[in-house]
Amino acid sequence: MDGRWLSILEFANYKGKSVSTIRRYIKAERVKFKEENGKYFIWARDYKDPGLQNEKEFLELRLENERLKKENRTLGEQIYELQMLVKIYEEEKNSLNAKNLPELPVDL
Repeated sequence: MDGRWLSILEFANYKGKSVSTIRRYIKAERVKFKEENGKYFIWARDYKDPGLQNEKEFLELRLENERLKKENRTLGEQIYELQMLVKIYEEEKNSLNAKNLPELPVDL
């Protein structure tokens, strides 16, 4: 059974209720509760700690960011290689065209 014991204030925030409403729930035994050292704790079934959820989202975003950086670096390298190939092909084309072109007439 997943869950966690929460203080009255934590449980009220979790459920979006007032503290006095939670106290009424305890008095009417509408919630599972325990008392330790004069403090009440309510069992929150399937409780997901928002701090842990935020940390998980943060780590997922960091991993995605690193993946995108790596992909960006790879794409940048590919663009550089393609630009180099275009330059080589253009230079070869220009040198071939220069050889095939007839000499310019000197006397017109």
